[in-house]
Amino acid sequence: MTERIWLRNYPLGMPAEIDADQFASIPDMFAQIVARFGGRPAYHNLGRTISYAELDRQSRDFAAFLQTLPGLTQGERVAIMAPNLLQYPVALLGILRAGMVVVNVNPLYTPREVEHQLKDAGAKAIVIVENFAAVLQQVLDRTPVAHVITTEVGDMLAWPKRRLVNYITKRVKKLVPPWHIHGSIPMRDALARGAAAGFKPVDMQREDIAFLQYTGGTSGVAKGAMLTHRNILANVEQTGIWISASFVDGTEIAIAPLPMYHIFCLTSTLSFMKRGSLIVLITNPRDLPGLVKEMGRWKFSVMTGVNTLFNGLLNTPGFAQLDFSTLKVVVGGGAAVQQAVAERWQRVTGHTITEAYGLTETSPGVCANPLGTPWNGSIGLPVPSTDISIRDEDFNELPAWSGVGDLEPCTGEICIRGPQVMKGYWNNPQETAAVMQDGWLKTGDLGHLHVDGSFTITDRKKDMIIVSGFNVYPNEIEGVVATHPGVLECGVVGVPDPRSGEAVKVVIVRKDPLLTRDAVIEHCRPQLTGYKMPRFVEFRDELPKTPIGKILRRDLRDTPKS
Repeated sequence: MTERIWLRNYPLGMPAEIDADQFASIPDMFAQIVARFGGRPAYHNLGRTISYAELDRQSRDFAAFLQTLPGLTQGERVAIMAPNLLQYPVALLGILRAGMVVVNVNPLYTPREVEHQLKDAGAKAIVIVENFAAVLQQVLDRTPVAHVITTEVGDMLAWPKRRLVNYITKRVKKLVPPWHIHGSIPMRDALARGAAAGFKPVDMQREDIAFLQYTGGTSGVAKGAMLTHRNILANVEQTGIWISASFVDGTEIAIAPLPMYHIFCLTSTLSFMKRGSLIVLITNPRDLPGLVKEMGRWKFSVMTGVNTLFNGLLNTPGFAQLDFSTLKVVVGGGAAVQQAVAERWQRVTGHTITEAYGLTETSPGVCANPLGTPWNGSIGLPVPSTDISIRDEDFNELPAWSGVGDLEPCTGEICIRGPQVMKGYWNNPQETAAVMQDGWLKTGDLGHLHVDGSFTITDRKKDMIIVSGFNVYPNEIEGVVATHPGVLECGVVGVPDPRSGEAVKVVIVRKDPLLTRDAVIEHCRPQLTGYKMPRFVEFRDELPKTPIGKILRRDLRDTPKS
Protein backbone atom coordinates (compact mmCIF):
# COMPACT_ATOMS: atom_id res chain seq x y z
CA MET A 1 0.00 0.00 0.00
CA THR A 2 1.14 3.55 -0.73
CA GLU A 3 2.05 5.97 2.06
CA ARG A 4 -0.61 7.74 4.10
CA ILE A 5 -0.43 10.93 2.06
CA TRP A 6 -3.36 12.40 4.01
CA LEU A 7 -1.18 12.80 7.11
CA ARG A 8 0.48 15.81 5.46
CA ASN A 9 -2.82 17.68 5.68
CA TYR A 10 -3.91 16.54 9.12
CA PRO A 11 -5.15 19.24 11.51
CA LEU A 12 -2.41 20.62 13.76
CA GLY A 13 -1.79 18.28 16.68
CA MET A 14 -3.82 15.39 15.25
CA PRO A 15 -1.99 12.09 15.90
CA ALA A 16 -1.51 9.52 13.14
CA GLU A 17 -2.38 6.72 15.55
CA ILE A 18 -4.66 6.25 18.54
CA ASP A 19 -4.42 3.74 21.36
CA ALA A 20 -7.20 1.24 20.67
CA ASP A 21 -6.33 -0.70 23.82
CA GLN A 22 -6.43 1.94 26.53
CA PHE A 23 -9.60 0.35 27.97
CA ALA A 24 -10.37 -3.32 28.53
CA SER A 25 -14.03 -2.93 27.53
CA ILE A 26 -16.80 -0.35 27.15
CA PRO A 27 -17.83 -0.88 30.83
CA ASP A 28 -14.19 -0.27 31.79
CA MET A 29 -14.29 3.06 29.94
CA PHE A 30 -17.60 3.90 31.59
CA ALA A 31 -16.19 3.17 35.06
CA GLN A 32 -13.41 5.67 34.43
CA ILE A 33 -15.93 8.22 33.12
CA VAL A 34 -17.94 7.86 36.34
CA ALA A 35 -14.79 8.22 38.44
CA ARG A 36 -14.04 11.56 36.72
CA PHE A 37 -17.52 12.97 36.16
CA GLY A 38 -19.83 11.16 38.61
CA GLY A 39 -21.47 14.35 39.83
CA ARG A 40 -21.86 15.87 36.38
CA PRO A 41 -25.09 15.65 34.34
CA ALA A 42 -24.97 12.84 31.77
CA TYR A 43 -28.29 12.67 29.92
CA HIS A 44 -31.38 14.84 29.66
CA ASN A 45 -34.72 13.82 28.20
CA LEU A 46 -38.32 14.97 28.59
CA GLY A 47 -37.41 17.47 31.29
CA ARG A 48 -35.31 15.14 33.49
CA THR A 49 -31.54 15.08 33.87
CA ILE A 50 -29.58 12.16 35.31
CA SER A 51 -25.96 12.33 36.45
CA TYR A 52 -23.19 9.95 35.54
CA ALA A 53 -23.38 8.54 39.06
CA GLU A 54 -27.09 7.86 38.67
CA LEU A 55 -26.52 6.28 35.26
CA ASP A 56 -23.85 4.11 36.89
CA ARG A 57 -26.23 2.94 39.62
CA GLN A 58 -29.19 2.26 37.37
CA SER A 59 -27.20 0.46 34.70
CA ARG A 60 -25.53 -1.65 37.41
CA ASP A 61 -28.97 -2.57 38.77
CA PHE A 62 -30.18 -3.50 35.30
CA ALA A 63 -27.09 -5.62 34.72
CA ALA A 64 -27.71 -7.38 38.03
CA PHE A 65 -31.31 -8.05 37.03
CA LEU A 66 -30.25 -9.59 33.72
CA GLN A 67 -27.87 -11.86 35.60
CA THR A 68 -30.82 -13.29 37.56
CA LEU A 69 -32.77 -14.34 34.47
CA PRO A 70 -32.74 -18.05 33.56
CA GLY A 71 -30.77 -18.82 30.41
CA LEU A 72 -29.07 -15.43 30.24
CA THR A 73 -25.34 -15.92 30.52
CA GLN A 74 -22.35 -13.95 29.32
CA GLY A 75 -22.39 -13.55 25.54
CA GLU A 76 -26.17 -13.87 25.17
CA ARG A 77 -27.93 -11.33 22.97
CA VAL A 78 -30.36 -8.81 24.45
CA ALA A 79 -32.36 -6.52 22.16
CA ILE A 80 -33.43 -2.92 22.75
CA MET A 81 -36.44 -1.62 20.82
CA ALA A 82 -36.98 1.99 21.83
CA PRO A 83 -36.60 5.61 20.74
CA ASN A 84 -34.30 8.05 22.52
CA LEU A 85 -35.34 7.92 26.17
CA LEU A 86 -33.34 7.82 29.39
CA GLN A 87 -34.13 4.12 29.51
CA TYR A 88 -31.90 3.58 26.47
CA PRO A 89 -28.45 4.33 27.96
CA VAL A 90 -29.48 2.57 31.18
CA ALA A 91 -30.43 -0.62 29.32
CA LEU A 92 -27.51 -0.40 26.89
CA LEU A 93 -24.86 -0.03 29.58
CA GLY A 94 -26.60 -2.61 31.75
CA ILE A 95 -26.49 -5.20 28.99
CA LEU A 96 -22.81 -4.53 28.31
CA ARG A 97 -21.91 -4.58 32.02
CA ALA A 98 -23.55 -8.01 32.30
CA GLY A 99 -21.18 -9.21 29.56
CA MET A 100 -24.02 -9.58 27.08
CA VAL A 101 -24.45 -8.33 23.51
CA VAL A 102 -26.68 -5.41 22.55
CA VAL A 103 -28.96 -5.91 19.55
CA ASN A 104 -30.38 -2.54 18.50
CA VAL A 105 -33.83 -2.84 16.89
CA ASN A 106 -35.51 0.01 15.06
CA PRO A 107 -38.80 0.57 16.96
CA LEU A 108 -40.57 1.44 13.70
CA TYR A 109 -39.93 -2.01 12.23
CA THR A 110 -42.83 -4.09 11.02
CA PRO A 111 -43.53 -7.51 12.56
CA ARG A 112 -41.74 -9.22 9.65
CA GLU A 113 -38.59 -7.15 10.17
CA VAL A 114 -38.61 -7.60 13.96
CA GLU A 115 -39.06 -11.36 13.65
CA HIS A 116 -36.13 -11.73 11.27
CA GLN A 117 -33.75 -9.70 13.41
CA LEU A 118 -34.62 -11.38 16.72
CA LYS A 119 -34.39 -14.84 15.18
CA ASP A 120 -31.17 -14.15 13.34
CA ALA A 121 -29.52 -12.67 16.44
CA GLY A 122 -30.80 -15.45 18.68
CA ALA A 123 -31.93 -12.80 21.17
CA LYS A 124 -33.00 -14.29 24.49
CA ALA A 125 -34.39 -11.06 25.95
CA ILE A 126 -35.68 -7.70 24.78
CA VAL A 127 -36.22 -4.29 26.35
CA ILE A 128 -39.16 -2.63 24.60
CA VAL A 129 -41.18 0.54 24.99
CA GLU A 130 -44.88 -0.33 25.39
CA ASN A 131 -45.78 1.71 22.31
CA PHE A 132 -44.28 -1.06 20.18
CA ALA A 133 -45.19 -4.12 22.25
CA ALA A 134 -48.15 -4.97 20.00
CA VAL A 135 -45.73 -5.50 17.11
CA LEU A 136 -43.55 -7.81 19.19
CA GLN A 137 -46.61 -9.71 20.42
CA GLN A 138 -47.44 -10.75 16.84
CA VAL A 139 -44.14 -12.57 16.34
CA LEU A 140 -42.88 -13.37 19.83
CA ASP A 141 -43.75 -17.08 19.64
CA ARG A 142 -41.62 -17.42 16.51
CA THR A 143 -38.51 -15.95 18.12
CA PRO A 144 -36.08 -17.25 20.77
CA VAL A 145 -36.98 -14.38 23.13
CA ALA A 146 -37.76 -15.77 26.59
CA HIS A 147 -37.74 -12.56 28.62
CA VAL A 148 -39.57 -9.32 27.78
CA ILE A 149 -38.83 -6.17 29.78
CA THR A 150 -41.32 -3.39 29.06
CA THR A 151 -41.17 0.29 29.82
CA GLU A 152 -43.48 3.26 29.41
CA VAL A 153 -42.28 6.51 27.88
CA GLY A 154 -42.23 8.42 31.18
CA ASP A 155 -40.84 5.69 33.42
CA MET A 156 -37.55 7.47 34.16
CA LEU A 157 -39.24 10.74 35.11
CA ALA A 158 -39.93 11.87 38.66
CA TRP A 159 -43.34 11.50 40.26
CA PRO A 160 -45.92 12.91 39.46
CA LYS A 161 -44.67 13.82 35.98
CA ARG A 162 -44.02 10.13 35.31
CA ARG A 163 -47.67 9.27 35.80
CA LEU A 164 -48.86 12.29 33.82
CA VAL A 165 -46.64 11.57 30.78
CA ASN A 166 -47.59 7.90 30.76
CA TYR A 167 -51.29 8.74 31.05
CA ILE A 168 -51.16 11.26 28.20
CA THR A 169 -49.15 8.88 26.00
CA LYS A 170 -51.55 6.00 26.54
CA ARG A 171 -54.97 7.54 27.19
CA VAL A 172 -54.94 10.96 25.52
CA LYS A 173 -52.64 10.58 22.50
CA LYS A 174 -53.47 6.85 22.27
CA LEU A 175 -49.93 6.00 21.19
CA VAL A 176 -49.94 2.56 22.81
CA PRO A 177 -51.90 -0.07 20.84
CA PRO A 178 -53.45 -2.82 23.00
CA TRP A 179 -51.02 -5.60 23.81
CA HIS A 180 -50.57 -8.54 26.13
CA ILE A 181 -47.34 -10.47 26.61
CA HIS A 182 -47.57 -13.08 29.35
CA GLY A 183 -44.79 -12.83 31.90
CA SER A 184 -43.45 -9.48 30.76
CA ILE A 185 -41.58 -7.50 33.41
CA PRO A 186 -41.85 -3.72 33.85
CA MET A 187 -38.41 -2.10 33.71
CA ARG A 188 -38.96 -0.27 36.98
CA ASP A 189 -39.56 -3.64 38.66
CA ALA A 190 -36.48 -5.04 36.93
CA LEU A 191 -34.32 -2.25 38.35
CA ALA A 192 -35.69 -2.83 41.85
CA ARG A 193 -35.03 -6.57 41.58
CA GLY A 194 -31.51 -5.90 40.34
CA ALA A 195 -30.76 -3.54 43.20
CA ALA A 196 -31.84 -6.23 45.66
CA ALA A 197 -29.89 -8.99 43.92
CA GLY A 198 -26.50 -7.30 43.68
CA PHE A 199 -24.23 -7.14 40.64
CA LYS A 200 -21.48 -9.68 39.91
CA PRO A 201 -18.68 -8.08 37.86
CA VAL A 202 -17.91 -9.81 34.58
CA ASP A 203 -14.51 -10.44 33.03
CA MET A 204 -14.59 -9.20 29.42
CA GLN A 205 -12.07 -9.23 26.60
CA ARG A 206 -11.59 -6.48 24.03
CA GLU A 207 -12.44 -8.86 21.20
CA ASP A 208 -15.76 -9.90 22.76
CA ILE A 209 -18.78 -8.82 20.72
CA ALA A 210 -20.47 -5.73 22.17
CA PHE A 211 -23.09 -5.05 19.48
CA LEU A 212 -24.87 -6.89 16.71
CA GLN A 213 -25.64 -3.89 14.55
CA TYR A 214 -27.94 -4.86 11.70
CA THR A 215 -27.53 -3.64 8.16
CA GLY A 216 -28.79 -4.80 4.78
CA GLY A 217 -27.21 -7.33 2.45
CA THR A 218 -27.08 -8.74 -1.04
CA SER A 219 -29.52 -11.44 -0.03
CA GLY A 220 -32.19 -8.85 0.71
CA VAL A 221 -32.33 -9.52 4.46
CA ALA A 222 -30.58 -7.64 7.23
CA LYS A 223 -27.38 -9.11 8.64
CA GLY A 224 -25.67 -8.37 11.94
CA ALA A 225 -22.28 -6.67 11.91
CA MET A 226 -20.29 -8.01 14.86
CA LEU A 227 -18.80 -4.95 16.54
CA THR A 228 -16.43 -5.78 19.36
CA HIS A 229 -15.66 -3.72 22.43
CA ARG A 230 -12.34 -2.84 20.79
CA ASN A 231 -14.03 -1.78 17.54
CA ILE A 232 -16.31 0.67 19.34
CA LEU A 233 -13.65 1.93 21.76
CA ALA A 234 -11.28 2.57 18.87
CA ASN A 235 -13.87 4.55 16.96
CA VAL A 236 -14.91 6.50 20.05
CA GLU A 237 -11.29 7.63 20.28
CA GLN A 238 -10.77 8.11 16.51
CA THR A 239 -13.85 10.25 15.97
CA GLY A 240 -13.71 11.92 19.37
CA ILE A 241 -10.18 13.20 18.96
CA TRP A 242 -11.07 14.55 15.51
CA ILE A 243 -13.84 16.85 16.73
CA SER A 244 -12.87 17.66 20.33
CA ALA A 245 -9.89 20.00 20.02
CA SER A 246 -11.94 22.87 21.44
CA PHE A 247 -13.87 20.81 23.99
CA VAL A 248 -13.53 21.40 27.71
CA ASP A 249 -14.08 18.15 29.59
CA GLY A 250 -17.17 18.08 31.76
CA THR A 251 -18.76 21.19 30.23
CA GLU A 252 -20.00 20.42 26.71
CA ILE A 253 -23.70 20.04 25.87
CA ALA A 254 -24.56 17.80 22.92
CA ILE A 255 -27.90 17.76 21.12
CA ALA A 256 -28.63 14.17 20.03
CA PRO A 257 -31.63 14.06 17.67
CA LEU A 258 -30.56 10.91 15.84
CA PRO A 259 -31.78 7.61 17.33
CA MET A 260 -29.40 5.71 19.57
CA TYR A 261 -30.21 2.50 17.74
CA HIS A 262 -28.38 4.02 14.74
CA ILE A 263 -24.63 3.43 14.85
CA PHE A 264 -23.81 7.09 14.11
CA CYS A 265 -25.62 8.36 17.21
CA LEU A 266 -24.54 5.37 19.30
CA THR A 267 -20.81 5.94 18.87
CA SER A 268 -21.19 9.74 19.00
CA THR A 269 -22.90 9.62 22.38
CA LEU A 270 -20.22 7.31 23.80
CA SER A 271 -17.62 9.74 22.52
CA PHE A 272 -19.40 12.67 24.19
CA MET A 273 -19.68 10.66 27.40
CA LYS A 274 -15.93 10.04 27.41
CA ARG A 275 -15.49 13.80 27.79
CA GLY A 276 -18.12 14.13 30.51
CA SER A 277 -20.61 15.93 28.28
CA LEU A 278 -24.33 16.37 28.90
CA ILE A 279 -26.27 14.65 26.11
CA VAL A 280 -29.76 15.96 25.36
CA LEU A 281 -31.72 13.04 23.90
CA ILE A 282 -34.46 14.00 21.45
CA THR A 283 -37.25 11.42 21.46
CA ASN A 284 -39.09 12.58 18.35
CA PRO A 285 -36.83 14.50 15.93
CA ARG A 286 -39.63 14.53 13.35
CA ASP A 287 -41.35 17.12 15.53
CA LEU A 288 -39.15 19.91 14.22
CA PRO A 289 -40.93 22.75 16.08
CA GLY A 290 -40.50 20.73 19.27
CA LEU A 291 -36.83 20.14 18.48
CA VAL A 292 -36.24 23.85 17.89
CA LYS A 293 -37.97 24.63 21.19
CA GLU A 294 -35.77 22.13 23.04
CA MET A 295 -32.60 23.47 21.39
CA GLY A 296 -33.60 26.93 22.56
CA ARG A 297 -33.37 25.78 26.18
CA TRP A 298 -29.67 24.93 25.98
CA LYS A 299 -26.36 26.64 25.32
CA PHE A 300 -25.35 23.64 23.25
CA SER A 301 -21.90 23.22 21.79
CA VAL A 302 -22.08 20.11 19.62
CA MET A 303 -24.69 18.44 17.46
CA THR A 304 -24.93 15.48 15.09
CA GLY A 305 -27.40 15.08 12.26
CA VAL A 306 -28.16 14.06 8.71
CA ASN A 307 -28.84 16.20 5.67
CA THR A 308 -32.62 15.88 5.90
CA LEU A 309 -32.60 16.99 9.54
CA PHE A 310 -30.41 20.01 8.81
CA ASN A 311 -32.63 20.97 5.88
CA GLY A 312 -35.77 20.52 7.96
CA LEU A 313 -34.43 22.70 10.77
CA LEU A 314 -33.46 25.45 8.33
CA ASN A 315 -37.07 25.53 7.17
CA THR A 316 -38.61 25.50 10.65
CA PRO A 317 -39.80 28.83 12.10
CA GLY A 318 -37.70 29.94 15.04
CA PHE A 319 -34.54 28.01 14.14
CA ALA A 320 -32.72 30.99 12.67
CA GLN A 321 -33.38 32.94 15.89
CA LEU A 322 -31.64 30.39 18.15
CA ASP A 323 -28.46 31.36 19.99
CA PHE A 324 -25.53 29.67 18.20
CA SER A 325 -22.84 31.55 20.12
CA THR A 326 -21.69 28.46 22.06
CA LEU A 327 -21.83 26.08 19.10
CA LYS A 328 -18.45 24.50 18.34
CA VAL A 329 -19.02 21.43 16.18
CA VAL A 330 -21.79 20.11 13.92
CA VAL A 331 -21.19 16.70 12.34
CA GLY A 332 -23.16 15.46 9.35
CA GLY A 333 -23.16 11.78 8.44
CA GLY A 334 -25.37 8.91 7.35
CA ALA A 335 -25.71 10.38 3.85
CA ALA A 336 -24.08 13.10 1.79
CA VAL A 337 -24.71 16.65 2.97
CA GLN A 338 -26.04 18.65 0.04
CA GLN A 339 -24.15 21.78 -0.95
CA ALA A 340 -27.22 24.04 -0.78
CA VAL A 341 -28.02 22.80 2.74
CA ALA A 342 -24.43 23.14 3.96
CA GLU A 343 -24.07 26.67 2.60
CA ARG A 344 -27.39 27.84 3.99
CA TRP A 345 -26.58 26.27 7.39
CA GLN A 346 -23.34 28.24 7.50
CA ARG A 347 -25.12 31.47 6.62
CA VAL A 348 -27.80 30.98 9.28
CA THR A 349 -25.72 29.57 12.15
CA GLY A 350 -22.28 30.96 11.38
CA HIS A 351 -20.84 27.42 11.59
CA THR A 352 -19.91 24.78 9.05
CA ILE A 353 -21.21 21.24 8.97
CA THR A 354 -18.29 18.83 9.27
CA GLU A 355 -19.10 16.15 6.74
CA ALA A 356 -18.03 12.65 7.76
CA TYR A 357 -18.22 9.21 6.19
CA GLY A 358 -18.70 5.82 7.74
CA LEU A 359 -20.48 2.50 7.66
CA THR A 360 -22.16 0.21 10.14
CA GLU A 361 -19.31 -2.23 9.52
CA THR A 362 -16.75 0.37 10.70
CA SER A 363 -18.39 1.39 13.98
CA PRO A 364 -18.97 3.76 11.93
CA GLY A 365 -16.38 6.54 11.51
CA VAL A 366 -13.89 6.32 8.64
CA CYS A 367 -13.29 9.81 7.20
CA ALA A 368 -14.06 13.39 8.13
CA ASN A 369 -13.26 16.85 6.89
CA PRO A 370 -11.14 18.98 9.21
CA LEU A 371 -13.27 21.23 11.43
CA GLY A 372 -14.23 24.48 9.77
CA THR A 373 -13.92 23.14 6.22
CA PRO A 374 -16.66 24.60 4.01
CA TRP A 375 -18.63 22.19 1.84
CA ASN A 376 -16.33 20.77 -0.83
CA GLY A 377 -18.01 17.56 -2.00
CA SER A 378 -15.33 15.46 -0.29
CA ILE A 379 -15.69 12.97 2.55
CA GLY A 380 -12.43 14.32 3.95
CA LEU A 381 -9.38 12.56 5.35
CA PRO A 382 -9.13 9.17 7.08
CA VAL A 383 -9.35 9.41 10.87
CA PRO A 384 -6.28 8.27 12.87
CA SER A 385 -5.21 4.61 12.68
CA THR A 386 -7.24 4.19 9.49
CA ASP A 387 -5.97 3.12 6.08
CA ILE A 388 -8.06 3.67 2.96
CA SER A 389 -7.19 2.31 -0.45
CA ILE A 390 -8.89 2.64 -3.84
CA ARG A 391 -8.92 -0.76 -5.57
CA ASP A 392 -9.89 -1.94 -9.04
CA GLU A 393 -11.92 -5.05 -9.88
CA ASP A 394 -8.79 -7.21 -9.46
CA PHE A 395 -8.02 -5.61 -6.07
CA ASN A 396 -5.06 -3.68 -7.42
CA GLU A 397 -4.43 -0.33 -5.74
CA LEU A 398 -5.12 2.75 -7.87
CA PRO A 399 -3.10 5.97 -7.70
CA ALA A 400 -4.12 9.38 -6.39
CA TRP A 401 -5.46 12.07 -8.70
CA SER A 402 -3.78 15.44 -8.99
CA GLY A 403 -6.83 17.14 -10.47
CA VAL A 404 -4.82 18.83 -13.21
CA GLY A 405 -4.64 18.25 -16.94
CA ASP A 406 -7.08 16.18 -18.91
CA LEU A 407 -6.54 12.98 -16.96
CA GLU A 408 -9.58 11.49 -15.25
CA PRO A 409 -9.27 10.25 -11.66
CA CYS A 410 -8.72 6.55 -11.15
CA THR A 411 -12.05 5.48 -9.71
CA GLY A 412 -12.33 2.22 -7.81
CA GLU A 413 -13.82 0.61 -4.73
CA ILE A 414 -13.12 2.27 -1.38
CA CYS A 415 -11.48 -0.28 0.92
CA ILE A 416 -10.83 0.27 4.63
CA ARG A 417 -8.46 -1.17 7.21
CA GLY A 418 -8.33 -0.19 10.87
CA PRO A 419 -9.21 -1.16 14.45
CA GLN A 420 -12.82 -0.02 13.95
CA VAL A 421 -13.55 -2.59 11.21
CA MET A 422 -16.05 -5.25 12.29
CA LYS A 423 -15.21 -8.82 13.18
CA GLY A 424 -17.57 -10.03 10.43
CA TYR A 425 -21.25 -10.75 9.95
CA TRP A 426 -23.04 -12.80 12.59
CA ASN A 427 -23.46 -16.44 11.49
CA ASN A 428 -22.87 -15.40 7.89
CA PRO A 429 -19.43 -16.46 6.64
CA GLN A 430 -20.49 -16.15 3.01
CA GLU A 431 -21.41 -12.47 3.33
CA THR A 432 -18.29 -11.88 5.44
CA ALA A 433 -16.04 -13.41 2.78
CA ALA A 434 -17.73 -11.27 0.12
CA VAL A 435 -16.62 -8.01 1.79
CA MET A 436 -13.36 -8.92 3.55
CA GLN A 437 -10.10 -9.47 1.66
CA ASP A 438 -6.57 -9.55 3.03
CA GLY A 439 -7.61 -7.58 6.12
CA TRP A 440 -9.50 -4.93 4.10
CA LEU A 441 -13.21 -4.18 4.19
CA LYS A 442 -14.58 -3.65 0.68
CA THR A 443 -17.25 -0.99 1.17
CA GLY A 444 -19.08 -1.22 -2.15
CA ASP A 445 -18.67 2.55 -2.50
CA LEU A 446 -16.79 3.86 -5.52
CA GLY A 447 -14.52 6.87 -5.34
CA HIS A 448 -11.08 8.27 -5.83
CA LEU A 449 -8.15 9.60 -3.83
CA HIS A 450 -6.83 13.14 -4.32
CA VAL A 451 -3.15 13.95 -3.96
CA ASP A 452 -3.95 15.98 -0.83
CA GLY A 453 -5.11 12.74 0.80
CA SER A 454 -8.84 13.47 0.71
CA PHE A 455 -11.39 11.10 -0.78
CA THR A 456 -14.44 11.66 -2.94
CA ILE A 457 -17.32 9.21 -3.38
CA THR A 458 -18.54 9.12 -6.96
CA ASP A 459 -21.05 6.25 -6.92
CA ARG A 460 -22.08 3.12 -5.12
CA LYS A 461 -21.06 -0.25 -6.43
CA LYS A 462 -23.83 -1.68 -4.32
CA ASP A 463 -27.42 -0.86 -5.17
CA MET A 464 -28.03 0.48 -1.68
CA ILE A 465 -30.39 3.44 -1.35
CA ILE A 466 -29.86 5.98 1.43
CA VAL A 467 -33.10 7.55 2.68
CA SER A 468 -32.56 10.23 5.34
CA GLY A 469 -29.37 8.50 6.44
CA PHE A 470 -30.89 5.02 6.66
CA ASN A 471 -29.74 2.19 4.38
CA VAL A 472 -32.41 0.65 2.16
CA TYR A 473 -31.62 -2.43 0.10
CA PRO A 474 -33.51 -2.97 -3.18
CA ASN A 475 -33.63 -6.75 -2.80
CA GLU A 476 -35.67 -6.48 0.38
CA ILE A 477 -38.23 -4.15 -1.23
CA GLU A 478 -38.39 -6.31 -4.36
CA GLY A 479 -39.01 -9.38 -2.22
CA VAL A 480 -42.03 -7.72 -0.62
CA VAL A 481 -43.47 -6.22 -3.83
CA ALA A 482 -43.04 -9.49 -5.73
CA THR A 483 -45.39 -11.30 -3.34
CA HIS A 484 -48.34 -9.27 -4.61
CA PRO A 485 -50.36 -11.57 -6.89
CA GLY A 486 -50.73 -8.81 -9.47
CA VAL A 487 -46.96 -8.40 -9.94
CA LEU A 488 -45.12 -10.35 -12.62
CA GLU A 489 -41.67 -8.91 -11.87
CA CYS A 490 -40.20 -5.78 -10.39
CA GLY A 491 -37.04 -3.79 -9.84
CA VAL A 492 -36.20 -1.18 -7.21
CA VAL A 493 -33.80 1.78 -7.36
CA GLY A 494 -33.11 5.00 -5.52
CA VAL A 495 -33.90 8.31 -7.16
CA PRO A 496 -32.90 11.81 -6.01
CA ASP A 497 -35.26 13.46 -3.54
CA PRO A 498 -34.86 17.01 -2.20
CA ARG A 499 -36.17 16.09 1.26
CA SER A 500 -34.68 12.68 2.01
CA GLY A 501 -31.65 12.66 -0.29
CA GLU A 502 -32.96 9.60 -2.07
CA ALA A 503 -36.36 7.95 -2.34
CA VAL A 504 -37.41 4.43 -3.25
CA LYS A 505 -38.75 3.84 -6.75
CA VAL A 506 -40.24 0.52 -7.82
CA VAL A 507 -40.75 -0.41 -11.48
CA ILE A 508 -43.31 -3.18 -12.04
CA VAL A 509 -44.35 -5.42 -14.90
CA ARG A 510 -47.98 -6.26 -14.15
CA LYS A 511 -49.51 -9.70 -14.12
CA ASP A 512 -52.86 -8.08 -13.37
CA PRO A 513 -53.45 -5.20 -15.82
CA LEU A 514 -55.71 -3.52 -13.24
CA LEU A 515 -52.97 -3.29 -10.58
CA THR A 516 -52.64 0.27 -9.25
CA ARG A 517 -50.05 2.26 -7.38
CA ASP A 518 -52.31 2.46 -4.33
CA ALA A 519 -52.68 -1.32 -4.26
CA VAL A 520 -48.89 -1.73 -4.32
CA ILE A 521 -48.42 0.77 -1.49
CA GLU A 522 -51.09 -0.86 0.67
CA HIS A 523 -49.46 -4.25 0.10
CA CYS A 524 -46.07 -2.89 1.26
CA ARG A 525 -47.27 -0.83 4.21
CA PRO A 526 -47.60 -3.60 6.84
CA GLN A 527 -44.31 -5.21 5.77
CA LEU A 528 -41.89 -2.28 5.42
CA THR A 529 -40.75 0.48 7.75
CA GLY A 530 -41.82 3.94 6.59
CA TYR A 531 -38.48 5.02 5.15
CA LYS A 532 -38.35 1.83 3.04
CA MET A 533 -41.75 2.43 1.46
CA PRO A 534 -41.77 3.09 -2.30
CA ARG A 535 -42.34 6.77 -3.01
CA PHE A 536 -42.66 6.22 -6.74
CA VAL A 537 -44.38 3.32 -8.51
CA GLU A 538 -43.98 2.96 -12.26
CA PHE A 539 -45.47 0.34 -14.56
CA ARG A 540 -43.69 -0.91 -17.68
CA ASP A 541 -44.25 -3.63 -20.24
CA GLU A 542 -40.82 -5.12 -19.52
CA LEU A 543 -37.74 -4.51 -17.39
CA PRO A 544 -34.33 -3.72 -18.92
CA LYS A 545 -31.98 -6.68 -18.48
CA THR A 546 -28.52 -7.91 -19.31
CA PRO A 547 -28.06 -10.80 -21.77
CA ILE A 548 -28.02 -13.18 -18.80
CA GLY A 549 -31.27 -11.78 -17.42
CA LYS A 550 -30.02 -9.51 -14.64
CA ILE A 551 -32.09 -6.35 -14.18
CA LEU A 552 -30.25 -3.20 -15.24
CA ARG A 553 -31.06 -0.99 -12.28
CA ARG A 554 -29.42 2.07 -13.80
CA ASP A 555 -32.00 1.98 -16.60
CA LEU A 556 -34.86 1.98 -14.09
CA ARG A 557 -34.08 5.43 -12.72
CA ASP A 558 -35.38 7.37 -15.70
CA THR A 559 -38.94 7.15 -16.96
CA PRO A 560 -38.93 6.07 -20.62
CA LYS A 561 -40.00 8.76 -23.05
CA SER A 562 -43.19 7.97 -24.89
